[in-house]
Amino acid sequence: MSELTVLLGRARDGDKQAMEEVIPRVYAELKTIAKAKMRTVSPNDTLQPTALVHEAYMRVLGKEASFENRAHFFFVAARAMHDIVVENARRKGAMKRGGDQVRVSTEDLNIAVDGPADDMLALSQALERLERDYPRPHSVVMLRFFVGLTGKQVAEILEITERTADRDWLFAKVFLHNLLTKTEPDTNAE
Repeated sequence: MSELTVLLGRARDGDKQAMEEVIPRVYAELKTIAKAKMRTVSPNDTLQPTALVHEAYMRVLGKEASFENRAHFFFVAARAMHDIVVENARRKGAMKRGGDQVRVSTEDLNIAVDGPADDMLALSQALERLERDYPRPHSVVMLRFFVGLTGKQVAEILEITERTADRDWLFAKVFLHNLLTKTEPDTNAE
């Protein structure tokens, strides 16, 4: 077990000293993941990478899970960031559909549609279907896209060959593209 894994477990259990040691070790990498994630949302989004890192960090340490290794921690953190961005998009969608707003006449209003929030929700639904139907390609997507790992690193973590990781990556991209463009995926490609 790596020193970071031990520190993460101690921090999760409430050891303030361990948390103080973990934060500098993982913060820069979490911030890089958050910045990459924020490139997928609207530039007008009020969620900032720093806030995303802090919220994800608190969610990850708040879970009753242990981390097998450093990569597992970052996988869980990337998933938490993804969930936070999707929740934010859902809130914006609810607000767009009325949310807690006061009803007014729309005769003289120009209404702008917030496409990126809708895109994020569609991507989230597509990822959920990929996870349900094809768990291993879903894991490859989460590690490659959300954590930023290479095909070789993904193969090591998932204990598969690099060629299999690359095939799963290609399959997942086609599957998600087909779902997002409303065409039927060719499931025989796997």
